[in-house]
Amino acid sequence: MSKQLLKSGIIVSAMTFLSRILGLVRDIVMTYVLGAEWATDVFLVAQKIPNFLRRLFAEGAFSQAFVPVLAEYQTNKTVQDVKRLIAETAGTLGAILLVVAILGVIGSPVLVTLFGPGFIGKEQEFELASLMLKITFPYILFISLTAFCGSVLNSVGRFGIPAFTPVLLNVSIISAAIIVTPAIEEKTALALAWGVFVAGVVQLLLQLPFLWKEGLLARPRWGWDSPGVQKILTLMGPALFGVSVGQINLLLDTILASFLERGSITWLYVSDRMLEFPLGIFAIAISTVILPSLSRQHASDDKAEFNRTFNWGLRLVFLIGIPATIGLFMMAEPIILTVFQNGKFGLNDAYLASLSLKAYIVGLLGFMLIKVLATGFYSRQDTKTPVKIAIIAMVTNMVFNLILFFPLKHVGLALATAISAIVNASLLFINLKRIGVFIADGRWNSWFAKLALANLVLVGFIFLVMAPTQDWQNWDVWQRVWNMVILVFGSIGVYALTLFAARVRMSDLRQT
Repeated sequence: MSKQLLKSGIIVSAMTFLSRILGLVRDIVMTYVLGAEWATDVFLVAQKIPNFLRRLFAEGAFSQAFVPVLAEYQTNKTVQDVKRLIAETAGTLGAILLVVAILGVIGSPVLVTLFGPGFIGKEQEFELASLMLKITFPYILFISLTAFCGSVLNSVGRFGIPAFTPVLLNVSIISAAIIVTPAIEEKTALALAWGVFVAGVVQLLLQLPFLWKEGLLARPRWGWDSPGVQKILTLMGPALFGVSVGQINLLLDTILASFLERGSITWLYVSDRMLEFPLGIFAIAISTVILPSLSRQHASDDKAEFNRTFNWGLRLVFLIGIPATIGLFMMAEPIILTVFQNGKFGLNDAYLASLSLKAYIVGLLGFMLIKVLATGFYSRQDTKTPVKIAIIAMVTNMVFNLILFFPLKHVGLALATAISAIVNASLLFINLKRIGVFIADGRWNSWFAKLALANLVLVGFIFLVMAPTQDWQNWDVWQRVWNMVILVFGSIGVYALTLFAARVRMSDLRQT
């Protein structure tokens, strides 16, 4: 089982890595064409609102509620019952989201007022944000149905296509940015908005042939009164808040940043994009592949296998999360300079973005652990405990926002979010231990000892090899890229060799 999980995790990580690389290309094109200017801030707000709702309804609450119920049906009911659940869920979800999309388009000025209050009184920004939101908001309908299809495919062990799908969003936005002449910022920003819309349609269409191949493509039908749909909706209620608290915190950052100097939203966005790289490639990949397994193990009451799978997932998070935190923190400004500093995105923009990146990185391990720890609750169809913890984390974020916003500005917003993530992950872990869902096996002490050695060597390597920041600022783009390649791959090599010397083998990653 663990070998199959590792294989599935590698597939999801590889597809996510491709998506993240293209995402970086997309952001490089965007910042090169627009810079850290008002048009970029407006587009990011117009994109973030439907993207936030997507993570809240689709990849967040819906997936965490739907997959365990689907796994229960697959374990205990007939194939016809499974297909009926898929059809009724698709029809009900689609109808609700269609209404939400229509209301979002009609009420775009109200949404801009709520989520970008700093644009009030700035007529140019406010009008452009309202127009772009009318274009981007229907994305929630298409991408939520895409996430639904992806959850069905994941439940039968087909992880590749759902993991590849986000690539199409990046390709669409990049194409829109390149095709439209970037001479006028507003037109370029509108082109990016249309790129988001087109991507939603294409991503949904990609899933359908693969669902048909698995015999799981069912005609959607309204199923509000269906026991399965009602169970999903019941689980979704608390999960709407619990699983997406990190996204809510980031959205609060955007709201507050709209009151700061122009460029603040872009600096936070650039920082968040670099944070999402290890988070998406590893933590989300691990949680994606273990959720169906944990749900089936819970449905069949296999507690021993459940705990082995959970221990395996957490060990992988620490294996990747600790060096990712160290590397991103120590190399923050060189990374931002290499990836984004070009065109209209200047040296000062890179410096300010690197400060908020360091602040976010303080909570990286917390962000990663949340993704895996939450599956321990959702796979058991427990959505109440995470939401209680999420409320505490949300309040923590708000308190630290108020404390840090004025003295540290956009950096304070990022740091408050990081602190909130640490609180969230800590409380999730404590509760899992308390109720006996997670029982540490006998390998943790030696595992942490080996990781400590490898990460100490990693710190020494980066400290000795990385050039001073002044050199990175003076280098041209190719010198930066070359030195970053040496630094990144050298760090990976040193870390891997140290682990190998400490007797960590591939077999250790396959055993649960």
